[in-house]
Order: sequence, then structure tokens, then C-alpha cells
Amino acid sequence: MATTVDSIGALAERIRAGSQVSLARGLTLVESRSDAASELLAEIWKDSGRAHVVGITGPAGSGKSTLVTAMAQEYVARGKRVAILAVDPSSAYSGGAILGDRIRMTALAGRQDIYIRSMASRGATGGLSRAVLDGIVLLDAAGFDVVILETVGVGQAEVDVISVAHTVVVVSVPGLGDDIQAIKAGLIEIADIHVVNKADRPGADLTVKQLRESLRLSHRQPHQWNVPIQKTTASTGEGVADLLDQTAEHRSWMSNHGGLREVERRNAATRIRWAAEALMAERLRPGYRGFDDAVDALIARTEEPRQAAARLLTAMSVDPTDINGRGNQ
Repeated sequence: MATTVDSIGALAERIRAGSQVSLARGLTLVESRSDAASELLAEIWKDSGRAHVVGITGPAGSGKSTLVTAMAQEYVARGKRVAILAVDPSSAYSGGAILGDRIRMTALAGRQDIYIRSMASRGATGGLSRAVLDGIVLLDAAGFDVVILETVGVGQAEVDVISVAHTVVVVSVPGLGDDIQAIKAGLIEIADIHVVNKADRPGADLTVKQLRESLRLSHRQPHQWNVPIQKTTASTGEGVADLLDQTAEHRSWMSNHGGLREVERRNAATRIRWAAEALMAERLRPGYRGFDDAVDALIARTEEPRQAAARLLTAMSVDPTDINGRGNQ
């Protein structure tokens, strides 16, 4: 799909102005990984960097979607505009996804101060894709105060959420068969806030006690954030207001202790690495200058793979302004 620079500029302007239709189009471009997506991100990048990104993660069945719904309603009651990115697992074969979170969040539908988007993980490590990171940029630039990122809940690899969110909320529930699901999932040490949801169930106090003991035994450095454990019953809203108070307190603590800058540096480093890899990958294939010669040298056994790759990279001319990887052929 061809998209002119002028239309990209107009699309960016409409996103800044709060058009949900234009935002949806921009997010679709981002998911498609098209050249137009790169142009849009370049246009709108300077308008991002203000939203508080809150990651919600934890095992399946912990009530994350219900909790996110309750959190969004409480944020709006406090005068905030909220965007929700729900990352669903996708098929490794078709790329299709369940995208069920939008169905479970029907109570939020049709509101101008809440925007919901499901994205497929597309097999990315930790259930997160580049499209999610770029989607956060668009939602940020669209003026949302808070972006809630709900991840797929697939276990160990979910720790990738820490590289995206400013505040990581790990959700556990009593009675799912493990004493503390967060420990099994490898999430105990990434949490900025632990939530024991469905706290009206038997065993909630025991789960809190076990989490507190696990935090005591974890290898946390002095002067680090003191991770709270919050009980909630998302279906009734109990404890949700206190949870939002804790996310605000954590953001303030991060601002005062350099944590926000650390997260931003980590995200920036990831983006630069991805952009550089994309630029190089476009040239490391047949038909591009020097690549075929390197392949021939390898076949002729005049060079070994590492030597051929080093020579190719040294000779390769990459135009840093060509973010879409078209470059010299």
C-alpha cells in the first residue's frame, strides 16, 4: 500500500488530535511492518515519551483482563485518558490470534477516554513484538496518560515485559494449584507491585504471606523500591484504587531515583538495535552489492564464513537516513 509523505503527515496530525479512527489505522500500519509504518513513527516519535506504561502480567486464570478493566475505569474516574494494549498469543503457522481481551472488556467499549487494541504476539520472545513497542509510541503521542499493557501469560519468557513497562504489576491468585504462580513463572523479581487478585477466595492471606517471604529472600539491593503486595477483587473493584495509588507512587519513586531514565535508555537501546538489524538484514541477501561475491567466495573455499561476513560488513554502505532499508543495491 503506497502512502505519500503528505498523507503520513496528515495521519500523524490526526493521531495527535485524538482521532481514534486514525489511531486504529496507524496501529494497523505498525502491525503490518510496512514502510509507511516507519515513516509514521519517524513523524510522531518526538510527540511521545509522556505516558505512564503499566505492564500487567501473570498466569492464565489470574483475572488480568478483569483487573485491567477495573483499573481503566478507576483511572478515568481520576481524569486520566487510558489506552489498553492486550497482547494475545498467535499461531506460529498462520499468525492468527485469539484477540479475546476486547470481548472480555466490553464494559469499556465506545468511550472516548478509553482505547482498547488487541495485538498478536507473532511468536516474539516473551509474547511481545516490535509492533507492541511501536504501538505504545502511537498511543503515547495520541495523548493517553496511561498505557496498560496486558501480556499473554505464557510463563517464563514473559519477563520481557520489564523492558517495556515503567511499572510492572504481577498478578497472582490463590488456589490455582501452585503456592505462588509468580515464582514458577520466573516473575517474582521483575514485579514492581504484586497483586493477589480474587482475594475473596480462601487462601488469599496465605498467598500474600508466601509472596512476602519470597520477596524477603530475593536478592534485592539496598535502597531499591520496596515492592508492595496488594490484594484486589477486580470483579467488585475492591483494592483497585489502592493499586492505582501504588502505581503512581512507584512512578514518582522512579522519577526521583533515575528509574524512568533507565527504562527509557533500555527501550532506546532496543529500538536502535532493531533498526540497525533491519538495515543490515535488507542487504544481507542475494542481489545486493557484495553479498553474491561473498557467497561465491565461500563456495570456492577462498574465505570462511566469519571472514566473508566481516569483509562484507566492512564494505557495506548503509545510508543512515534510509530507515526502511532500501539503500544501494
